[in-house]
Amino acid sequence: MCFYPKPLKNPKPITRIHFHIEFEIRLDTHKIHTYTKMEKTLLTLEKGTACSAWNYCSQRLATGSLSGTLTIFDSVDPSSSSFTLTSKLKVRDTGIVKVMWVPPEYGDAVACIFSDGGFSIWEEVAEDPEHVQWVLCKSFDENSNRVQVLDIEFGVFLNSLKLITAYSDGLVKVYELPDPLELKNWQLQAEFQNVIDSVTKFGKVVSLSASISWNPQRGDQQSSFAIGFNSDIPLLNSTKVWEFDLDHQRWLPVAELALSDDKGDQVYTVSWAPNIGRPYEMIATATHKGISIWHVGLNPDQDGRLSVEKVALLSGHEGGAWQMEWDMSGMTLATTGDDGKVRLWQSNLNGVWHEQAAIQPTTWRNC
Repeated sequence: MCFYPKPLKNPKPITRIHFHIEFEIRLDTHKIHTYTKMEKTLLTLEKGTACSAWNYCSQRLATGSLSGTLTIFDSVDPSSSSFTLTSKLKVRDTGIVKVMWVPPEYGDAVACIFSDGGFSIWEEVAEDPEHVQWVLCKSFDENSNRVQVLDIEFGVFLNSLKLITAYSDGLVKVYELPDPLELKNWQLQAEFQNVIDSVTKFGKVVSLSASISWNPQRGDQQSSFAIGFNSDIPLLNSTKVWEFDLDHQRWLPVAELALSDDKGDQVYTVSWAPNIGRPYEMIATATHKGISIWHVGLNPDQDGRLSVEKVALLSGHEGGAWQMEWDMSGMTLATTGDDGKVRLWQSNLNGVWHEQAAIQPTTWRNC
């Protein structure tokens, strides 16, 4: 997992990445507790590194810097935990505030969001093993009206790659890749605002950040994602679940993850949990009130809406939680925030959520 507090706003440079394991084995019958801790430095990053992302198998690491430099590290030997710098290139004159990998079935490619509001996709091209270079596939620039890209998310549905983008004016755009071999040929599929009522009108929007989380389930299920905004327009902020209606070929809001008193709260981050056999989906959202865990039903009602239930409100971070990620089983939620700590959350057999562990980086500086 890669965590970075307050994305797109006053980034804190990263200087070192640690490999930290802390686990607990409990046999309640015999009251046996076993703890193992290990911390090892994987690599030291250059000054000014602002963001990073692992690829799907954690064998490659992409980092972005405040100087606009994209750097790729590779693990030459998968059995070891050592990484080597393999590529380094200047991709922009402004800083990179977020970097993420394209789904692996579409090649080795990364997307970079820049501090000037644009983003681009870069692909690794190899003529032979000795000559590898990164080339620009597509540049998305929306600076004509000072509109900035706040977040992006890739999703795969029916063998088609989707790209969800959130903008500072409250607009959501969905792009589609018709040809999986051509990462440069993106087509705009839809654009809409993050509101339940499509006829709602409001004036100029000032949005500091947004968070998108694609439904991680693969297969023939409905294409869906969750998105929330941190803006000055209450109607935009609350996290909405959007689903693609195949019959009418359009995106529809099917759930709102907010109680009546919370609908105007600014959303910091959203994370959709993998679902392995649960009769509901589970999504985590973070606001100034804490981290909320939501259960979302699978079967829509006669109006096409999904049932939602807030099952937990977690607190523990000093300040807001700015990034969250679930483990592969969807059982453990990891969060990070202003306090610099990574906190792990789990629910017990009775469905009660609690903090399982808190990890404090040894080199953390609240700068």
